Amino acid sequence: MADKKINKKTETSSEITEQTEKPLRKKFRIRLKHIITAFLSLVAVAVLCSAFFLPVIQVSGDSMEPLLSNGDIVLLYKTDVFERGSLCCVSWKNKLMLKRVIGLSGDVINIDKDGNVYVNDEFLEEPYVMDKALGECDITLPYTVEEGEIFFLGDHRETSIDSRLSAVGCIEEKQVVGRVLVKLWSIEPEN
Repeated sequence: MADKKINKKTETSSEITEQTEKPLRKKFRIRLKHIITAFLSLVAVAVLCSAFFLPVIQVSGDSMEPLLSNGDIVLLYKTDVFERGSLCCVSWKNKLMLKRVIGLSGDVINIDKDGNVYVNDEFLEEPYVMDKALGECDITLPYTVEEGEIFFLGDHRETSIDSRLSAVGCIEEKQVVGRVLVKLWSIEPEN
């Protein structure tokens, strides 16, 4: 008789545990489902923002040194407003290039043999350029920027491939992917 009472108590406590665990499992599943849905929604919004408003790119090459180095990660923002001196990412022959805006539509660009840049016959102050150089240049100077185009130069003028080459030339405004907003990550050079 005592064994039956113990078995009944064990069965009853087992049933109670099972009855309390079922709603807890159900609540857990519901919460987990909400967390996963919220996470996936956040990822989707981040991807859409990155694609349409704030693209993130990695610097490749040394044409913007010392400001940006190979491997740096930068955040861009999409805009159709450009100013001289702005850093922009442009699309050229299925490649992305980071360059600095030097001339806008109608500007006349001239570069002397020492690498000094003149825009509309005015000397352009360029504190961001470490070593001025004419670099590789096969365009006829002075050069007039056509309507709807932008004249770009890299900061590392000796090695930069930019608007000074007729193969690149000026870039159409619609080819600008975005302006550099901020450097997110910098890769430290190995010693």
